[in-house]
Amino acid sequence: MVAGLGWVGELRGGRELLVVGASLGTGVEALWRTCVERLGERFDVLGWEVPGHGSGAPATAAFSIEELAGRVVAGVDEICGPQQFRYAGDSLGGAVGLVLLVDHADRVSGATLACTSARFSAPRMWHERAALVRAEGTEAVVKGSRERWFSPWFADREPTAVDGLIESLRAVDDESYALACEALAEFDIRDRLGKIDRPFALIAGRDDVATPIADAQRIVNGAPGAQLTILDDVAHLAPIEAPDRVAAILTKV
Repeated sequence: MVAGLGWVGELRGGRELLVVGASLGTGVEALWRTCVERLGERFDVLGWEVPGHGSGAPATAAFSIEELAGRVVAGVDEICGPQQFRYAGDSLGGAVGLVLLVDHADRVSGATLACTSARFSAPRMWHERAALVRAEGTEAVVKGSRERWFSPWFADREPTAVDGLIESLRAVDDESYALACEALAEFDIRDRLGKIDRPFALIAGRDDVATPIADAQRIVNGAPGAQLTILDDVAHLAPIEAPDRVAAILTKV
């Protein structure tokens, strides 16, 4: 176990390793299970948790997105031994994927990054949200998250899935959530995207207001190997909103 991270998955051996990461406020099981089920027996799948999310141990100190990427590599080494792995992540998990492609490219055999950005909004917004959650808990961000996370189409047709993701948000450790907000406030990899020298899949949701299509296009402009797919009726949590389409993209990269 890597300090501050929780790992979920099943390893049977003899298959390609896939590592998946979730977004701020969600557990990896809640976000990725439906999509992973579409992959059949092709991969051994490990999911890593943002500190204090899902099964992840609460954070005890500040951390950066770059540090999380390093911990992912260390966790793979600890659990599976040094080897290459395929990576998929949404939002914050996608930002970790960008760092992996820049700083640990020799370890990543392919990547699918969804609903993410090389720079997330203005730092002031993240610091204000961190302060709000420290004062009032994650319940204070439930309403806004519900509005940002899901397209109207998905929210109307899959209320059980929506409720499950919202419950995962309510269960997040408050301080860990705040520290993750502060990590996103400091994250900026825009001037390093040109170091990515391989193709990777990039997914944007047409209804995503948290990381809109313009954010994805900036990644494409900085990293020409990015292969952008825009999904209709998808907002910010593509793996749960469009599991079949995300799984199909993931297996091609």
